[in-house]
Amino acid sequence: MSMNMFRLAGDMSHVFSIIVLLLRLRVVKNAAGISVRTQELFLLVFVTRYLDLFTTFYSIYNSCMKILYIFTTALVIYTIKIKEPIASTYDKAQDSFLHWKFAVAPAVVVAIITHLFQTSFAINPMDLLWTFSIYLESIAILPQLIVLQRYREVENLTGNYVFFMGSYRFLYILNWIYRSYHEPYYQHHYVVYFCGVLQTLLYVDFFYYYVKSKAKGGKFTLPTSR
Repeated sequence: MSMNMFRLAGDMSHVFSIIVLLLRLRVVKNAAGISVRTQELFLLVFVTRYLDLFTTFYSIYNSCMKILYIFTTALVIYTIKIKEPIASTYDKAQDSFLHWKFAVAPAVVVAIITHLFQTSFAINPMDLLWTFSIYLESIAILPQLIVLQRYREVENLTGNYVFFMGSYRFLYILNWIYRSYHEPYYQHHYVVYFCGVLQTLLYVDFFYYYVKSKAKGGKFTLPTSR
């Protein structure tokens, strides 16, 4: 994958979102408003997508970013679930989205169907897992958005984390558009496009209230669901 300003900005936004989340856990020392289930989904996304670390070398930058995503996401999960006093503040009752049943399982089914049609029913395990990771990433943020909706009042660093995660995906959409116009042999991936747009749309409501709260300078509060 070639580098351009949109991809670099997207990668930096993604990295910054994880740094903000780790900083928030370290400074505030509680996990209120954080969904560990979203982090588990993202870890599964990264592990299944980046198996090519063992088979293909693209660049030092590419390899380092993949390892960074896996390591830092695992660190977030460890911090929330095991490290005290943070682990004691994690509220399982609020983070109750059945992610294995309503995120992982559907992504597995859709990925298998898509992969079989794309390969004329010939299974390639690496490609299948990559396709699965694309589908899963598109909905991985759902548990986190649900937790924030339940808490309503969003802590500043938590809001920044979600904002930068959404910005990363939006910038990657711009990256795809830029590459399609400037790379003569660019291959279109319509599954990636669909999932990228879906993922970005999930953030739209959050973005609206995030920007609104920043403009007014008040507390960031999400409306109650009716």
